[in-house]
Amino acid sequence: MTIGEVSEKYEITTDTLRYYERIGLIPPVPRKKNGIRDYDEVACGWVSFIKCMRSAGVQIEALIEYVSLMQANTGLERRKEILIEQRARLQKQAEHLRTTIERLDYKIEHYEELMLKHK
Repeated sequence: MTIGEVSEKYEITTDTLRYYERIGLIPPVPRKKNGIRDYDEVACGWVSFIKCMRSAGVQIEALIEYVSLMQANTGLERRKEILIEQRARLQKQAEHLRTTIERLDYKIEHYEELMLKHK
């Protein structure tokens, strides 16, 4: 796939894809003889993974370390630690979101009760 096709498929700008590759978030993408990036299934898998992690708020630094360890095929324990740390952060964020949603639900219910009284 071309960078444009990948950009469209994953809803990421071509500049972001190039940036991710440049900083090591996405391993080097195979290229055609003319030098144009040719995203294969493996490269697309990395794009999908990075997009998911970034959408969840996972830090770029953690992802760079993770990808670097994956490429070197080393650091199994550290890779696992990175994922556990990121999961813990996301779980904490999810708890905060649940609390906020509960509070909003309470307030909405309160306004609905007030509105019923004023009819």
